[in-house]
Amino acid sequence: MPSLLTADLGLVSWDDAYALQQRLVSARKAGAIDDVLLFCQHPHVITLGRAANQKNLLASEHVLRQKGVELRETNRGGDITYHGPGQIVGYPILNLDRIRRDVHWYVRTLEGAMIRASADFGVSAYRIPGKTGIWVQPPGGIPEEKLAAIGVHISRWITSHGFAYNVATDLRYFDLIVPCGIADRKATSLEKILHRNVALDEVRPRLAQHLAELLGLVVHPVSRGALESAVASPAPQ
Repeated sequence: MPSLLTADLGLVSWDDAYALQQRLVSARKAGAIDDVLLFCQHPHVITLGRAANQKNLLASEHVLRQKGVELRETNRGGDITYHGPGQIVGYPILNLDRIRRDVHWYVRTLEGAMIRASADFGVSAYRIPGKTGIWVQPPGGIPEEKLAAIGVHISRWITSHGFAYNVATDLRYFDLIVPCGIADRKATSLEKILHRNVALDEVRPRLAQHLAELLGLVVHPVSRGALESAVASPAPQ
């Protein structure tokens, strides 16, 4: 079976991760590398997708600077979201032309992998029709809360950007925005749901394995250095 190369970048800036994604996208288009899944954490950053409404940014530039939060416009789909330490960000660089040329199916597949990973921890996450990401129902009948968000970009059937799964995220930072433009819903995290500490190392392998299975690929862990070497020749497009 084809490989899914997985690499954990650790805590890296959004700009650094995006630059690497661009190089990997170019290499994947050129057929120079296999499909890739990058994992990382970002320092505090708010990103605006192609469909972002500036009204969903609730904090001024001054407040963002005070809190050490960067702001970035992106070419991914979706509205506004927050990334920060304790959150697993996944960037799949896949050739859907060889897997399945169906954007809707791809987004549902990302959701499915995160739903399965959540189930591994005894958490019943689910989809909501018309909304991307995965959701959980808190006790007490309050509205469902979002455990993970999705925003993707596809160029010539090569994917970039991806998903953000809240594990040990400081949820107070979501108060700076209207997450994904949905005013009446809150974000949650695996630690909040389970009422215990959860290491990101417990979660990443499960996300990788479930996504690989759904894509018909086999996980093959590699280092960032190996990826950098693989993309040294293809020029970014």
